[in-house]
Amino acid sequence: MRDFYQDVYDVVRLIPRGRVSTYGAIARYLGSPGSARMVGYALNNAALMPDVPAQRVVNRQGLLTGRHHFPSERPMAAQLEAEGVRVIDDRVVDFDALFWDPAVGLRLD
Repeated sequence: MRDFYQDVYDVVRLIPRGRVSTYGAIARYLGSPGSARMVGYALNNAALMPDVPAQRVVNRQGLLTGRHHFPSERPMAAQLEAEGVRVIDDRVVDFDALFWDPAVGLRLD
């Protein structure tokens, strides 16, 4: 049986640069629609994992709720802005247009 956290990391690695997804969308894709909080727990330390672009995961309103888990020298908002995602007051601008749903972006074989 696969580890849920590892599954979260695998999905987050697939979020395209310049796009964002949500904790809930990832949980639904993984077959655990009530586990958005667990996705968040999985990503708490992912800000320190260079191969997991945790900055691309926000809440369902486009808020950077995980920002306090990012190191001060690499803030979440700055990482998103470096990818072309505008952030104002810790909220993704044009969230609906930038939202990436793994259920649409990925297909299970």
